[in-house]
Amino acid sequence: MLIESVTISRRDFDAAIFDLDGVLTDTAGIHAVAWKSVFDRFLQRWAQERGLPFQPFDIETDYLNYVDGRPRYDGIRNFLAARGITLPEGSEHDPEGAHTVHALGERKTQLFRQELQKGVASAAGAEALLNRLRELGIRTAVGSSSKNTSAILRAAGLDHHLDVCVDGLDAETLRLPGKPDPALYLEAARRLGVEPSLAILFEDALAGVEAGKRGGFKCVVGIDHGQQSTALSRHGADVVIKSLRDVHAEN
Repeated sequence: MLIESVTISRRDFDAAIFDLDGVLTDTAGIHAVAWKSVFDRFLQRWAQERGLPFQPFDIETDYLNYVDGRPRYDGIRNFLAARGITLPEGSEHDPEGAHTVHALGERKTQLFRQELQKGVASAAGAEALLNRLRELGIRTAVGSSSKNTSAILRAAGLDHHLDVCVDGLDAETLRLPGKPDPALYLEAARRLGVEPSLAILFEDALAGVEAGKRGGFKCVVGIDHGQQSTALSRHGADVVIKSLRDVHAEN
């Protein structure tokens, strides 16, 4: 299923809530490549130490199904479980090459921040849509499990275009469970002062659209960057589009 466009009307919605990576900014690919680098390095060592064949991390399947849209450590546990691997949690004192969940997560963060310094682009149509929603009086929020959300928004020039930001730091402080639990998005709606039943949600991750469906949002829009239209719909997207350029806002 692929719908060519979606319309947001002030008559129907009081607020619009957005995921960050792959929705408002073109950073999803940076995350995916960083994860592949980290996991492939770990999986090679794991296979060599046990005399097993090396099966690399696949962005098209492993990243999208197990990691995308989830909090960092949840994504690590989720992917490793799919490979039948369990690692100790570890701590901030772990050396870089340690076989722990924490060490893998820290390595990924380092790689991502290195790439972030090269610059971040806003997603196609994002800035124009946020400006139009503000003109119409439709409040906006970003909800992301990334602890780098503020830095990414600043780098993309979108930090002043949103009314509310709920990120990984908030999730840690408030102990909000990660997607597909809707807690992060429900907190964004609460801060906006709107009911989920009067908000539209934009997501590109399977876990994210499932969170929107569980949260009772009036409309969950899935953004398909490739061949995920059917999967997005199956996980809860009411509408599937290609980018925010396909969104029209009107009174």
